[in-house]
Amino acid sequence: MMRPHVGSWKRLAVHGVAAVFFGPAALVWPGTTLYALVLLWGAFALVDGITALSAAIGDELLIDRGWVAFWGVTGVGAGIVTFLWPSMTALALLVVIASWSLLVGGSWIAFAIKEREQVLGAFSIALGGVLLVLLGVLLVVNPGAGAIGITWAIGWLVFLFGTLELWLAWSVRRESHEVAAQTHISAGQAGHAVS
Repeated sequence: MMRPHVGSWKRLAVHGVAAVFFGPAALVWPGTTLYALVLLWGAFALVDGITALSAAIGDELLIDRGWVAFWGVTGVGAGIVTFLWPSMTALALLVVIASWSLLVGGSWIAFAIKEREQVLGAFSIALGGVLLVLLGVLLVVNPGAGAIGITWAIGWLVFLFGTLELWLAWSVRRESHEVAAQTHISAGQAGHAVS
């Protein structure tokens, strides 16, 4: 079962929608000002971090709170740095995005490897981590690739990451409904057996 390991499908859906919104926004407005890109990125990181932290604190079914809390703290930290320093240079923004991508992506890969036997969707979690690490490496290796090129890379990779998260949310939701239906059928059969 995935639900106890990755959290509620609603949290995953919020992450996915935030990423799917941020990715195309970066693609549609590649010539946007650095200030606008900073604000978009900060909002994405903050939403991502807040939803993860709230799940780590309040989700009673969640087993792997440490991983989810780490993702939350990382996102909130990246969002706060971005909003406290909105006049940052393009290079500083790339460092923030690359650091977040490497930390979260690496932890997603480590989580997927650790829980591969427990979580049916471990492959998609690992793939999301690989996309984030790829983005981080791309930004570290070639930070001077040009604002438009970097914006396109960020936009596409974050969009793909968000799509994977939405797929994972759908999988967890479907699994939760199947378990609830099985429980309902089992309870109904037990009631008939008693009577």
